This record gives sequence, C-alpha cells and structure tokens, in this order.
Amino acid sequence: MTDAGAPLAPLYGLLLAGGRSRRMQRDKAALEYHGQSQLERTMALLEDRVERAFVSVRAEQRDDPLRRRYELIMDAPQDLGPVGGILAAQAAHPHAAWLVLACDLPFLDARTLGHLIASREPGRTATAYRSSHDGLPEPLCAIYEPASHSPLAAAAAAGRLCPRKFLLGADTALLDQPEPGALENVNTPQEFQQASEALRAPRLAADKHISVQYYALLREQAGRSGESLHTTAATARELYHELKRRHPFTLPPQLLRVAVNAEFAEWSAPLADGDTVVFIPPVAGG
Repeated sequence: MTDAGAPLAPLYGLLLAGGRSRRMQRDKAALEYHGQSQLERTMALLEDRVERAFVSVRAEQRDDPLRRRYELIMDAPQDLGPVGGILAAQAAHPHAAWLVLACDLPFLDARTLGHLIASREPGRTATAYRSSHDGLPEPLCAIYEPASHSPLAAAAAAGRLCPRKFLLGADTALLDQPEPGALENVNTPQEFQQASEALRAPRLAADKHISVQYYALLREQAGRSGESLHTTAATARELYHELKRRHPFTLPPQLLRVAVNAEFAEWSAPLADGDTVVFIPPVAGG
C-alpha cells in the first residue's frame, strides 16, 4: 500500500491507436460507428475525465491527419504491442497514473469509465474490470498506477508482453462491469458489421436494473449465486441470452423455468426496472 500521506498521482489518459489492424484490414481507429471515428469518440469520452489525454501511435503515424490533432506519445521502437504503448507513456510522464483504453471498443460508454475512475484503488498496482466472458482482467480499459512501471518493464524485458497476464500476476483491484458488453472489442470486418448493426438497432426497452439469482448447475457455471445488472433486455428470454454471452451456460431455455418476483412466469413476460429474476434448472441438471 502507498503511504497514506502521499499525494494521489494525477490521472492521465492513453488511447492505444498504434496497432496495425491486420485482421480488420483497415485502420480500426478510423472506423465510424456513432457518426464519428472511433478515435474521436473515445478521446471525447476520455478527455472529460482525465487531466491530460494522449494518443499512442507508431512513429510513422505521427503525421496522420486523424491522430495529429491530439497530443501524441510515440510507441517504443520495439514492436511490443499494447505494453510498448503503456511503457512509453509511463516513461514520458512517470508521475502520472494512466487510464489506458483500446481504440476498438465501440460499445464503451461514460458510465463504464466513470465507474472505473470512481473505483480506482491508488494503493494497488492497477484497477481493472473483469471480463464478462471469462472473469480475467480487461487490460485495455484499466488504470495503471505509477508503481506498475517497474514490474511491467521487467516483464517486457523478459519477453512477457501480454498485459492481461501482467495484471493477473500483479496487485490488481478487479471490478465487475456495470454495463455488460461495454468492453466488447471489434477486430474483423464481420465483427465491425455486426457491431454497426447492433448500434443502429433501436433500443427495444428502456435500461433497467435487474437482480438475477442462480441455482444448481447455473450457479456452478456462473461462479456465483446471483448478480445485479443494468440491461435493455425486454423479456426473460432476452435476459437469459444476454447472460449466456457473459457466462458459460450450457442449458437452453427450454430446459429451464423462470420466475419473476417469486412467481413463475413465461419466457416472453416483460421485465421492469427492479425485477428479481430466477432461472431454475432441472433437478438432475438436464
């Protein structure tokens, strides 16, 4: 832990936009989802919440019209991936903590960033979200404290370039995501098309807060007995499919029963803000 009397390190922002976008076959930072490029939108989210915000780029990208309108930090000469961008930022401003973001998060929202910053634990090495898929740290929407620089540099020098593995081995504060799906990334043309369609689709229901309880096999597969979440799912069926994207559930809806507010309900029953939903598997697990 840091000295209780030590000043809090200022929070700077770093948008990683130096990737080569090989799988996408075009610059991911320039893709448009919300009527503006992903780089512009993410920087707008970031700049309002940190003292200074920078874009991480390769040296040959410094004159790119999209990137040069922002303060830039050049990646390390070695091709170290995201770790190289983080290390270059830490070397340029060693007194700062860094809120690091990838540039391929089209579903990222203000609530997710705000919650991360409000939950920051400066006495730890880093603060990060758990993946909604496997529970592992999400390293590219995370806050790296100044104390992370030395161990991260040592890991890079030893050839360990996976930022997720670094956070797993570090003193990392892990948070549950307030908005499931906010950190879904997009790497291929097919994923870009799917994300674009999802963002264009009208919201079928207002955002609502739902409590969910799990039993038997579902509890084992979710790794918890219940959770609270915000969702736009209009029905219990939509909610279950949303949760299947977060947890390794193997049971199809037809093998389950659902209860809403302690009463058995149809899968098509509408959900309302404040509802408690229980998914009940067969006694023998199907």
